[in-house]
Amino acid sequence: MTQALWTRDEVLKALGGTARGQGGNWEASGVSIDSRSLAKGDLFIALEGPNNDGHDHVASALEKGAAAALVHKIPEGIGQDAPLIVAEDSFKGLEALGAAARARAQGRIVAVTGSVGKTGTKEALRVMLSAFGSVSASASSFNNHWGVPLSLARMPRDADFGVFELGMNHAGEIRELVKQVRPEVAIITTIATAHLEFFKNGAEIAAAKAEIFEGLVSGGTAIINADNEYFGLLRAKAQAQGVTRIVGFGRHPEAQLRLLSSELYARCSAVTAMIGGKAVDYCLSMPGLHWVMNSLAVLGVAKALGLDMTEAAAQMSRLSPLKGRGASELVQLPDGAFELIDESYNANPESVRAAIAVLAASKPREPGRRIAVLGDMLELGPESRAFHAGLAGPLRDAGIDLVFTCGPEMAALHKALPEAQRGEHAADSLDLSEILHDRVRPGDVVMVKGSLGSRMAHVVETLRALGQSSLKAANGS
Repeated sequence: MTQALWTRDEVLKALGGTARGQGGNWEASGVSIDSRSLAKGDLFIALEGPNNDGHDHVASALEKGAAAALVHKIPEGIGQDAPLIVAEDSFKGLEALGAAARARAQGRIVAVTGSVGKTGTKEALRVMLSAFGSVSASASSFNNHWGVPLSLARMPRDADFGVFELGMNHAGEIRELVKQVRPEVAIITTIATAHLEFFKNGAEIAAAKAEIFEGLVSGGTAIINADNEYFGLLRAKAQAQGVTRIVGFGRHPEAQLRLLSSELYARCSAVTAMIGGKAVDYCLSMPGLHWVMNSLAVLGVAKALGLDMTEAAAQMSRLSPLKGRGASELVQLPDGAFELIDESYNANPESVRAAIAVLAASKPREPGRRIAVLGDMLELGPESRAFHAGLAGPLRDAGIDLVFTCGPEMAALHKALPEAQRGEHAADSLDLSEILHDRVRPGDVVMVKGSLGSRMAHVVETLRALGQSSLKAANGS
């Protein structure tokens, strides 16, 4: 029989709240803060935000089969018998539940941050560690002030491993998150130009990311990108926190996790690396040098935890792209298909350059073209236009055939492109979707990328729908 994630008494002990209703000594099999995705048996936590109050959805959650609801005020229309836990503040209750989950955890805990590649690295760790036991990992990009305690609260007490993603756009945020997670291993994937709207320069970003070392448990391991210009700063920050096990990854000759060679293909990569003094060959089922680099950090975790390196490396062939982060598909048109690469979840200059490199390695079918569709990169501060225009060089060097852009910031890139490479520029993703509707043809490889706020997912859905529309037309419907 599966052990309950939380019992009523455990929740009460963690929160110091009071029980209300006739729910008995209920047990919860999960934790949810969204009544729309809640599963039967979940503990529903009613969070109060600026635009939505979870207390308004308590009745719906209970109707859907929630084991109980954690609240800090009694919602209207809720019967006296409804199983509730009443706390002083439901968000602080979520944090307390996460702290209790961490306190009872017996598994090995890993945390990941960085300007680029956090979620992909977290998912690669999930896959790799699953070969050695049960893994609890952050869902999606649950890496902020509510996502981290929620992920902790969802961690089963008997999990062998926990993997948590930590994000930020202001100094001090990671400090508070890592205090909750207290990892045995901490990874910083890289430092890049992201969130410059809130920082003066890259060094300030690096210092904010380095807050992850403040929560490392005694004897823990820091894994840092040795090729990054801020490696020295990050290493010094780790040392200042008393961290003695500092491991670098990359091409740098002194990196303990060192890339020896890689063959980059359209859909995968062949890698040879030196891991802890031993050469390791493996197939990485993801394209792009950025994935190769982050795979070194993943194997560094296996080394730090004393896991079998041969088995860990073998898991790199099991990785699969995530929605909005490199997932590709064929969209069937009446006369053939084009390949759609969905990179629409987020963007900064480094991640866009990585996506361009993947597009450059793709193999269009005659007479297809390599097409980049780019939306604004946000939170880049006063030099934003320069960062956008600066993508013209990588696009030219990669031999991308056409570049379509949208948004006020991307207008700078459109102007910087050679005339032959310019597609069209639109005000926003809605307008660009209409333009692309008639510009894509069989054999093309189309990569779509932009910051989440640029809503490039709408472009992806429009291009995907071309295949559905063509199918309907062929069927005469």
